[in-house]
Amino acid sequence: MSLRDLLGFATRALRGHRLRTGMSLLGVAIGVAAVVTLTALGEGARRYVVGQFASVGTNLVIVVPGRTETTGGMPGIGGVPNDLTLDDARAVLRAVPEIDKAAPLVLGTETVAFRERRRQIAVFGSTHEALEVRRLAVASGRFLPVLDWDRGSPVAVLGHTTARELFPGQDPVGQIVRVGDWRMRVIGVLASRGQQLGLDMDDVVVVPVATAMKMLDRRSLFRLVLQVDTHADLDRAKERVVRLIAERHGEEDVTAITQDAVVGALSSILGALTLALAGIASISLAVAGVGIMNVMLVSVSERTREIGLLKALGAGRRQILAAFLAEAVLISSVGGVLGLAVGWLAVRALVALYPALPATPPPWAVAAAFSLSVVVGGIFGVLPARRATRLDPVAALAGR
Repeated sequence: MSLRDLLGFATRALRGHRLRTGMSLLGVAIGVAAVVTLTALGEGARRYVVGQFASVGTNLVIVVPGRTETTGGMPGIGGVPNDLTLDDARAVLRAVPEIDKAAPLVLGTETVAFRERRRQIAVFGSTHEALEVRRLAVASGRFLPVLDWDRGSPVAVLGHTTARELFPGQDPVGQIVRVGDWRMRVIGVLASRGQQLGLDMDDVVVVPVATAMKMLDRRSLFRLVLQVDTHADLDRAKERVVRLIAERHGEEDVTAITQDAVVGALSSILGALTLALAGIASISLAVAGVGIMNVMLVSVSERTREIGLLKALGAGRRQILAAFLAEAVLISSVGGVLGLAVGWLAVRALVALYPALPATPPPWAVAAAFSLSVVVGGIFGVLPARRATRLDPVAALAGR
């Protein structure tokens, strides 16, 4: 029996039981689509995280008040023995030669108002250096002026969304807004930037760091972001920064984070999550395999006369085994292709709904899902096929 005859025989047999065949196809398709969609979500999350860190540069060391080893939680949460101050930032910039620029950051929330319009948004206190360190761009006006870090100034730069909502159809540059109880002159508007490390840079008001500390009644910096000259100097700069601040504070009470370390750790976690999601989704393929086996067992029971006739005509055990295995593999293969198509459509719909999430199934997941569907069909088709080969031809012809 040629391969063409084998496939023709299997196709005719499956067409004779369209409902059962359709249900088996559906089971396999759902399993493959689940693997494709869930792995695409995991891969999309990984790419999103990596993209968020890449969007603020690759040569950064981020200094956070607090130590994870002593507080047992995330850096900056819980008790912090000493404040991370502007003097610390200046000392780091002077004493660590690998540091090119430093941007002290203070973060809080205030109401920003212009006449009757008002918004509750994030107040982002920093310096002129934040424009380069955080890779921001100015759409109109200018960014924060170059000032001594201890000097405040009643000036503000609005995020893209903030400017549009407070000044619809108007140019906000030169206007006076109220930030909390403070009157501030708008000197610039940021270009649209979107989310950056969890902060929507389109919906912020940027003010000088000293002004923000007074406005929000803060003594400690939220973060100190340092730009290193070259990527190769990151680890050395990190060690020197931690050592210097430990000398100033009398103890090691800050955490220095490099982007490589964070991205690497998160990529590993999200990669493991993607594998776990693929494993969970693969369970549905096993369930679909049981369905294929049940369909094939029923098919063998209903076609005993046909099997007896094949044996009487001289068909051997291997040919009958191949015929029934071809049916099972054909169901799982077509179901796998259908599942890949459904999964691809589901991922496209997800990306259309959430454009910020770069969801795409990794090639290994697509290949593994289809291969697994074919293997499942073959494995669960063996038992019914072997049962067909063991039927006695005389008894089979008699329908027993």
